[in-house]
Amino acid sequence: MTPAARTEAAIELLESIIVAARENGAAADTLIARYFSTRRYAGSKDRRAVRELVYLAIRTCGRIPSSGRAAMLLLAGRDPELAKTFAGLPHGPTPITAGEAAASEGIVAAWLGERLTQSGIAEDEWATLVDRAPLDVRIRSDVDHALITADLAGAEPIAGLEHALRLPAGTDVMPLSGQVEIQDAGSQAVSLAAQAAPGMTVVDLCAGAGGKTLAIGDMMAGEGRIIACDVDRGRLSRLPQRAARAGLEIAETRLLNPGGEAAALADLVGAADVVFVDAPCSGTGTWRRNPEARWRLTPHRIERFAETQAHVLQLAAPLVRPGGAIVYVVCSLLDAEGKDVIDSFLSLNRGWRADPLDLPFGTRHGAGLRLTPAHDHTDGFFVARLLAPC
Repeated sequence: MTPAARTEAAIELLESIIVAARENGAAADTLIARYFSTRRYAGSKDRRAVRELVYLAIRTCGRIPSSGRAAMLLLAGRDPELAKTFAGLPHGPTPITAGEAAASEGIVAAWLGERLTQSGIAEDEWATLVDRAPLDVRIRSDVDHALITADLAGAEPIAGLEHALRLPAGTDVMPLSGQVEIQDAGSQAVSLAAQAAPGMTVVDLCAGAGGKTLAIGDMMAGEGRIIACDVDRGRLSRLPQRAARAGLEIAETRLLNPGGEAAALADLVGAADVVFVDAPCSGTGTWRRNPEARWRLTPHRIERFAETQAHVLQLAAPLVRPGGAIVYVVCSLLDAEGKDVIDSFLSLNRGWRADPLDLPFGTRHGAGLRLTPAHDHTDGFFVARLLAPC
């Protein structure tokens, strides 16, 4: 591909990503993969260059752009070499016309910036929210860490996490599948809040594809029971294969039907030592990986997430044995989804109390801890551990 063709490809991809953001369609990564699956002529360097252009444009546009071309015009205004590709060449973009509007530069829309500020995320931290994320992995506890590190050039240990490594961008970890799992250091840290141990019964109530299920199961050393639940059949269906690769034999999956969750969990009432609630949320803490996600947010969506989070906590509470715990996690930095949800739960459920956490990352925030890219160099999370009355 010529430089001009790469620019045009980036414009086409951005156009589809913008439409998906407006209509709650597929994520940018998925759209990029689909795009190149039908364009076999594009080599690995072309795909990498186009992908980098697309993500640079997404990270640079605070508000959703009017078009993919407008987003690329913003970059062209800052990069003379990129601007030269707007020359009307074959397979390239048409020339820039006088007065043609570019997208607006920024981090977030004004309303969302206000929500972050109100939640204690200062404006000078916002740029870190859309920085490129590092590549972190978790090593299985029963695997020889020295051998794994030797196989991964440039691997660095992550302070405070015994089984974690930070790797150079682009490192291929597929040959080590089952021995290592790609998992952000923050995600590994909040998994420790489960304080899981061999012999426990743990319910992972919003397990998704099971990243935290695998981490918690590893702490249990193959003894006990971990029940991974979710309403998303597609995501949950990936867990058994992942668990098999990781040698985790104690994990069970349970598909829940929305509205019928309590009945499907009835046999677990009062049986769980820990219920881990990695609740659906806005994902404001994971923009480093999914920067277009901030284009999808609206005040109404955040309100709906908070309602769902409160609902899931009320589903979790009856499952906990006396003296057991709920661990509540969201990859959000907004108090409406973290601190406020826990404050409300504690006010409505007498006898429950917050259990102070001591994790490798995070600072005290309300009844829990908050991890941020600026302070912890991890994805953003809020985590709280709540103890049931005895």
